[in-house]
Amino acid sequence: MSDLFKKAVLLLMCIKLTACKDSHHSGKNIREMPNILFILVDDLGLHDLSSTGSSFYETPNVDGIANEGMVFKQGYAASRVCSPSRASIMTGKFTARHGITDWIGAPSGVEWRNYNRYDKLLPSEYKQELSNEDVTLAEAFKKAGYKTFFAGKWHLGGEGSYPEDHGFDFNVGGWDKGSPMGGYFSPWENPNLPNITEGENLSMRLAKETSDFIKKNKDSTFFAFLSFYAVHGPIQTSQEKWNYFRNKADSLGLAESGYQMERLLPFRTVHDNPVYAGLVESMDDAVGIVLKSLKEAGIEENTIVVFTSDNGGVVSGDSFSTSNLPLRGGKGYQWEGGIREPYFIKVPWLNNGESTSDYPVAGTDFYPTLLDLAGIGLLPEQHVDGVSLKPILEGEKLEKQRPLYWHYPHYGNQGGNPSSIIREGNWKLIHYWEDDSDELYDVSIDIGEQKNLVGQKPETANRLRGKLLQWLDEVGANVPEPDPKFDSLLSAQRQRMIIEEKWPDLEAQRLLMLSPDYEPNPDWWGSRTTKD
Repeated sequence: MSDLFKKAVLLLMCIKLTACKDSHHSGKNIREMPNILFILVDDLGLHDLSSTGSSFYETPNVDGIANEGMVFKQGYAASRVCSPSRASIMTGKFTARHGITDWIGAPSGVEWRNYNRYDKLLPSEYKQELSNEDVTLAEAFKKAGYKTFFAGKWHLGGEGSYPEDHGFDFNVGGWDKGSPMGGYFSPWENPNLPNITEGENLSMRLAKETSDFIKKNKDSTFFAFLSFYAVHGPIQTSQEKWNYFRNKADSLGLAESGYQMERLLPFRTVHDNPVYAGLVESMDDAVGIVLKSLKEAGIEENTIVVFTSDNGGVVSGDSFSTSNLPLRGGKGYQWEGGIREPYFIKVPWLNNGESTSDYPVAGTDFYPTLLDLAGIGLLPEQHVDGVSLKPILEGEKLEKQRPLYWHYPHYGNQGGNPSSIIREGNWKLIHYWEDDSDELYDVSIDIGEQKNLVGQKPETANRLRGKLLQWLDEVGANVPEPDPKFDSLLSAQRQRMIIEEKWPDLEAQRLLMLSPDYEPNPDWWGSRTTKD
C-alpha cells in the first residue's frame, strides 16, 4: 500500500469521524429529529420581561430561555394584532399574502359604523379562517413523523378550522375565541378545555396539559405548541400577586402620571400595573412548569424551544396594560411598539450562553428555521416569506436583508391607523391609507420613530413606497375604501371626549389599582381567594 493511498484512507476516516461527531452535536446524545416546543404569548410587549429591560415585571423562567438561547434583537411579529400574526407563523407567509389581515371576528366594511367611531375609511374585507390550501407548520412536522400538540389560544377560524383541522393531533383549549372567555380562573368558558378544579389558573392548566403530553411522549418525537391566552385582557391575577406587585410599585416610586396622549388615544407610559404584573408572572410560572417537564423527562438537551409574542404590548385600548417605551405605540399601532417582540430560539447543542443577533427577523421565519433545524426538507413554495435562521444560530451570517412587509387596512380599538409598512435595511416606511401620506424612519437611530424623514429623504421614501405598493398589488392585497358617510364633526366630538373624559378616568383607575383597599371586579373569580 503506497503512502499516498494510506494518507487518503486516513483522511477519509477523519472526515467520517468528524461527520459522526457533528451529527451527534458535539458528542451529546441528540437524535437526528429533535423535539420542538413553541411558546407563544398573547399581547406580550418587547419590554415586558426582566431580560428585555423591565425592572418591575419578574420573568426568571422566560429569561432562562433567552440566556441559554439566541436573542434576535430585531424580532418582529407579522402583524400588530393576533390572528394575522398567528396565521403567518403557521403558513410562513406575510399577512397580505395569506389574506387574514385582522383579528378574526373584527367588523369590516359598513359594519364598522356600528362602533360609532366616525372614521374616514371602511376597513377592508379579510379571510375569516386559515386556508386549507396552505400546508401549516404543524402539517409539515406531522408528515415528517412528529406527534403534534396544541394548547391554548387558536383564533384562526371556527369549527372546521380548529387546530386538529390543520395538522395537530391533539387540541387542548383551542377554538374560535381570542380572549379567555370567563376569565383566567375556572370556571372558564371553553368547549375544548373542561373545568376540573374551581379557581384553577388558566395559564397553569395549559402548562400542565402540555407537560402531561411531553411526559407521555418523551420517547417519541413531538412538536408541541403552547399558545397562552395570557397576557390578553381582561387582565386578572391573584390577591397574593397583586399585593406583591402593588408593594413593589410603591417601593420603586410612583410616577405622578401614567399616561400621555397619542394621536387618538392616551397610552400608558409606565410599568406599575400590579394586576398585569401578576398576570405576566403567572405566565412565567407556567413556562417554568413546562421547562421543568423537559428536564425531568431527560429530553431537555434534545428539544428546541421557541419563545415569542403575536403582537406588541397593550398600551392603549383593551386594558391599557403596559408600556413599550422607548418604542412608540403598542398593539394595534403601526409603529415599532406594535410589532417588535421578544424573539428567542434555544437550540441546546448550538448555543453556549447568551448570544444575540441584529438581523431583522419576522414571525414568518419560524417555519423554515424549525424545519431546517430538524433536518426536514424546506417547502419554499409554502413559507415563501420566511427565511431559515439556522445559519445565524450556527454562528454564520445572512448577508442579504430581504424587505419585510406588514399590511393592516383596518382600524382597531387601540388607536392605530389603517396602513402598510415596508422595512428594508434600517429604513422603515409607513404608508397611510386615510390620506395617502407616508412616514419614513431610520430605526437604527430613531427607535421611537419621532423624526419623519420623508422631506429630507424623498428619493428613499419614493423608492420604498413604490416597492411596497407594487408588492401589495402583486399579492392581491385588499385596501380600505373611503366612507361616504364620514362625519368630521362627530369625529372631532368623539376626540374631545377622549381627551376630556377618558384620559382623566384612566389616570384615576391607575391610582385605584395601586391603592391598598383596591377591590377587583366581581367577575375576577378567585383573584382575592385563590393563589395562582
